[in-house]
Amino acid sequence: MTIARILIIAGSDSGGGAGIQVDIRTVTMLGGHPMTAIAAITAQNTLGVTAVHPVPADMVIAQIDAVAADIGVDAVKIGMIGSAATADAVAERLAAMGEVPIVFDPVMVASSGSVLADADTVAAFGRLMRIATVVTPNAPELAALTGLPVADFAQAGRAGLKLFETFGCAVLAKGGHLPPMIRNGRPMLGDILIHDGAAVEYWNDRIETRNSHGTGCTLASGIATGLGQGMALQLAVDRARDYLRAALAAAPGLGAGHGPMGHALGGVPFDAMTGLA
Repeated sequence: MTIARILIIAGSDSGGGAGIQVDIRTVTMLGGHPMTAIAAITAQNTLGVTAVHPVPADMVIAQIDAVAADIGVDAVKIGMIGSAATADAVAERLAAMGEVPIVFDPVMVASSGSVLADADTVAAFGRLMRIATVVTPNAPELAALTGLPVADFAQAGRAGLKLFETFGCAVLAKGGHLPPMIRNGRPMLGDILIHDGAAVEYWNDRIETRNSHGTGCTLASGIATGLGQGMALQLAVDRARDYLRAALAAAPGLGAGHGPMGHALGGVPFDAMTGLA
């Protein structure tokens, strides 16, 4: 039996709602084998981040080298990167891997509003975007990366196109932070995938929930898993978005703030597989 080997470079979320913890659940639920290089340790819960400890860049690279040398890597997901030095070191190391697909979620701010990347780290994101297969910014991240206003879907598309033209990577511009647009007679949220000279729009009804912590991590890890399994980019995005929406709908309602999603989709997978459910 072969299984896609997905390397996750990201931060740890002590509350289990985002970061490495969510990445591992997503990759596992979609049939991949998750491996990790932890770039930062955070103390956080559904209400916010109370402390951040970046892992030294040489330790992040040591984690990458350890799994790559023995297990191998079919795709990479990058999330919270910790520092500019780590961003530069990771970009250099991954560039040496060759044609491995890379999904970069340029994490800057947590759902609670806590800042997770300083100005120097954001400035270093360019090196990661140049080697990425696809970048998955939300509206505030698009604005920060391009310097363009991103207040509606059309502006998100223009900013995404600028990233595509500047860095040569596909861009999934996420519209969850933008005002809904009327589509088919009802308000809907849109994402746009810009790749290979084409633009694919996705429109869905908003899922009303406060339990949206870790949406970006889930989506990026889901795409990376699909790419590692040999899916074309658009198909990997399609499946990852479907899984994300299912996990949002199945959120268990934990905590008093932005709660975690339900990555097991409301069931116990082992019980379902063994007939115990």
